[in-house]
Amino acid sequence: MAEDNREERLSVRDIDKMIHEPARLLIVAHLYVVESADFLFLMRQTGMTFGNLSSHMSRLEGAGYIDVEKEFVGKKPNTKLSLTRSGREAFEGYRRSMRQLFTDGAPGESGSQGQRS
Repeated sequence: MAEDNREERLSVRDIDKMIHEPARLLIVAHLYVVESADFLFLMRQTGMTFGNLSSHMSRLEGAGYIDVEKEFVGKKPNTKLSLTRSGREAFEGYRRSMRQLFTDGAPGESGSQGQRS
């Protein structure tokens, strides 16, 4: 019986690794609460360097989690990022998974130990 319960529990292996990486988690979390944000705003908010943010932005775009829109404002380039529907759903799933993981406790723990206040 306990064996069946453990199989139903979420495993760390089930967590979305694309979002779970700390820098990408910061990016997605910031984009989740806004319609869109420009590149420089995200640089300031996350504390990432230009290259680091650009690299993670490319990974998220490749996964279909963000849209990147490049345009000129006056004569200056402007890059806007926004979550796609898929990215928004993935982040919501990630949040549910993390909540469940922490609520259920680590594998091998009983349910009562994992539900501390």
